[in-house]
Amino acid sequence: MAARKPLIAGNWKMFGRMSDLGEIAALDAAIGAVASKVDALICPPAAFISAAASLAKGKGVLIGAQDCSAVSADSARTGELSAGMLADAGAAYVIVGHSERRTQHGEGNETVRQKADAGLAAGLTPIVCVGETRAERDGGRVAEVIGAQVRESVPAGAGIVVAYEPVWCIGGDRTPTAAEIGEVHSLIRSVLSERFGAEANGIRVLYGGAVAPKNAAEIFAVEGVDGALVGRASLKAADFSAIILAHPAAS
Repeated sequence: MAARKPLIAGNWKMFGRMSDLGEIAALDAAIGAVASKVDALICPPAAFISAAASLAKGKGVLIGAQDCSAVSADSARTGELSAGMLADAGAAYVIVGHSERRTQHGEGNETVRQKADAGLAAGLTPIVCVGETRAERDGGRVAEVIGAQVRESVPAGAGIVVAYEPVWCIGGDRTPTAAEIGEVHSLIRSVLSERFGAEANGIRVLYGGAVAPKNAAEIFAVEGVDGALVGRASLKAADFSAIILAHPAAS
């Protein structure tokens, strides 16, 4: 089986303005030919997707969305964006089930799966996020929580990415140990294999949570980590490119 191509995705969350899209060209210049070895993805706020896609055309940077509606058909749902609309605007990927959506908007596994299905139907690659809270980790429930999320949030079908983001370290400067990251990635791979058999070998599993230039190489060295989901460190090309270039595939 061919090796899984690393994916390093930047989630801009609710940061940035149109003027910050200049970072796309700067990122492309910084990573150069490495773009053929590593998929570099930026997911800007929805308002900037179309402009970002135009600026990224012909460059080694992919553009994605941070969320989509669970409903595929055009309908009366004020404020929502369908996966088809995002694809039409130039997105190639969509993040679903991010912990901030799960906690701030009450999205459960079923909703996350519906959003992933909607993304697939529109030709997008869903990045399905899973992760445990500090209370769940301290309570010894990591396998229970992550296992349920992978079983209930990840739909069948080619073109799925899973991202492990321990909720307790997102937005901070603390990361799990390499052993803890490896343990959860192994768990995720095991559950995917139970569900999808050999097809699971092609699913990339990313790590997300306080990823930065200073710790990227250590994280990428963990067995089973196929890339990263990066938050605020992806806002500036200098930081994000340093993370991408830290991946062994970039050397």
